[in-house]
This record gives sequence, C-alpha cells and structure tokens, in this order.
Amino acid sequence: MFFDMNSLFSPSNRFSLILIASIVFLLFSFIYATGRGNVAISFQDVFDSIFVCGGLDSALVSGTISDCGVKLVYQKIVWEIRIPRILMAFLTGAGLSIVGAILQSVTRNPLADPYLFGISSGASLGAVLVISSFSGAVIAGTAISITFGALAGGVFSVVLMLFLAGNASMQVDKLLLSGVAVSFMLGAFTSLVVYYSDPDTASSLLFWIMGSFSNSSWSQLPLPAFTLVFCLAIFLIYQKWISAIQAGDEGALTLGVPVSRLRLMMLVLSSILTAVLVSQVGGIGFVGLMIPHICRFIVGNQLYKVLLMCVLVGGSFMVWVDVFARAILNEQVLPIGIVTSAIGSLFFFIILKTK
Repeated sequence: MFFDMNSLFSPSNRFSLILIASIVFLLFSFIYATGRGNVAISFQDVFDSIFVCGGLDSALVSGTISDCGVKLVYQKIVWEIRIPRILMAFLTGAGLSIVGAILQSVTRNPLADPYLFGISSGASLGAVLVISSFSGAVIAGTAISITFGALAGGVFSVVLMLFLAGNASMQVDKLLLSGVAVSFMLGAFTSLVVYYSDPDTASSLLFWIMGSFSNSSWSQLPLPAFTLVFCLAIFLIYQKWISAIQAGDEGALTLGVPVSRLRLMMLVLSSILTAVLVSQVGGIGFVGLMIPHICRFIVGNQLYKVLLMCVLVGGSFMVWVDVFARAILNEQVLPIGIVTSAIGSLFFFIILKTK
C-alpha cells in the first residue's frame, strides 16, 4: 500500500500541518533568538544550556549553575537575561495579535486594533502617570503599581468610549468613532505628562512608550502569561457567538446571541489583556492590526483557527522583531515600537499595491 501524498495535504489535514510547522518555526525562533545579542552564543551552547545543564532549576532555584561544558557566563546570560526577554516578546506578540483578531471580529472592521479603540492609549497613560510619580525610578516596589495603573487606564478608556457613544454604544460605527476620539485624547494627555516631566523621567518615559523588552525578568512573566491563557480560553469558548456577529448583528440576534453584552465583554477582556501587556513592555503598535490579517490569509476565516495561529505567528513575529531591534545597531537596542511601525507600514504598502 503506497503512501498517499494527496491525503496528507488534504483540506482536513492542512490546518494541522500548518499548526505543526508554526510550532516548529516558533521553537527554532526561540533557540536562535537566545543566541543573538551583544554576546553571541552558539546554537550548541544554547541547546546545552537549556536542555543539558540543568538550566532553570539549577540557575534560578539553587543559585548555582552546573558545569556541563558551557561557560557559566553563557548559562547565566541564557537563563537570566535572554529567555525571560524572549518569553515576554512571545507573550506580547501573541496577546496583542489575539486582541486584534477579536476586535476586528466583534466590530467587523478590518482596521480595528487596541490603538484604534484607545485601549493602548489608556493603558499607556495610566502607566505613565505611575512612572512619572516615581520620577522614572521603576523599581520592584512600583511594578505592581504600574500594572494597576495601566489596567485602570485601559478599563477607563473603554468606559469613556462607551460613554461618548451614548445610547448607540453597541453600534459599530459609533463605537469606532468614539474609540478614535478616546485614543487621540488620551494620547494627548500622555504627551502632556511627558512634556512636564523632568528630563531624566521624560527620557525614561519616551523609551518606555515606544516599547522595550530590556527590563524583562522571570518575576514579570506569570501575570501576562496567566492573563493571556485566561482571555484566550474565554475567546475560544465564545468563538461561535463571535463568528455569528461577524455575519451581522441582526443575524446573530436571531440565533440567540446577546450581541450587546458579548461585544462589551470582549471589549473589557481585550482592555485587560492589552493593559497587562502594556504595563510590562510599553506601547507597541501595528501587531494587533497586522498579524490577524496574515493568519486569515494562511488558515481562512474560522475564528478558532485564526486565534490559535495568532498565538504562534504573533509570538514568533515579536521574537524576530526583538532580534532585529538588538542586532541592527552596535551596543544599542532600538525601541520595539519603531521596528513594528516600520514593518507594519511596509506590510500595508504591499497590500495596497497587490490588492
């Protein structure tokens, strides 16, 4: 009996193959990115540091690192600097991508993303207010305050958006216009805070606003990881209802979908996830706008497939953005937001010319 290649690449198996290929590419990206930086570490040393040397348990729990043929300094760089940074990049890319996919679905607007609704602007304003009150000294004791500040700002932006929309708050067009207004208004307040800060604080705020993974650590990872998993689970549970909204509010209502409540819940969850990510890494644009379109091009419009691909493609994309930001300049790291904006503008220029 001969092996049937046609059955392997049949439509029923296509998504599984794409998923496996995406996971393999993500693992490759993870290992490659771990070796890149001011101190170059070979693939073999990275692999041994992660899988042979005892790694996380010996390096972080006992405080010592086993001697396994890899320099101790390389093991420390891998486990204490590179891996937390890469994991944070993955969580950020995955989180912003699924938020973009959800917002585009519940509003039926292909340009919807956390920035369009003012969610990122609100979270940035809340975090900036907290950071500026500590004169830019982002220490361990203020990390929780920054998170709560960003969370409060993100939720406030949603509440303000709904208030401005008034009785038409669940009408998509009015909701989008209110979101744009909130985004510009809160962005202006953020600029005002930066303008009136002292020079050292203003410099820290500007670098933070443009996005950076430089301060990532193991202690920062649990909150965004838990929030991402929780929100993704809720999105997948309600994915059939969300898909019904994509066909129109009236059609969804006839199917028994509580459109207004579902849209509000998705907005709140999106604001929470965005705020948690912004509080850790600052403002990063274009990811939530760009990645969902790429994923739909790859796997079609079924929402559960798009969400799963957003996790893998968005996470891999952000890992490579971080590699590029660290590699383009000697002894310097570009803000992540600059790189994503440049790639995003190029992406839409290509779409404009091809469609």
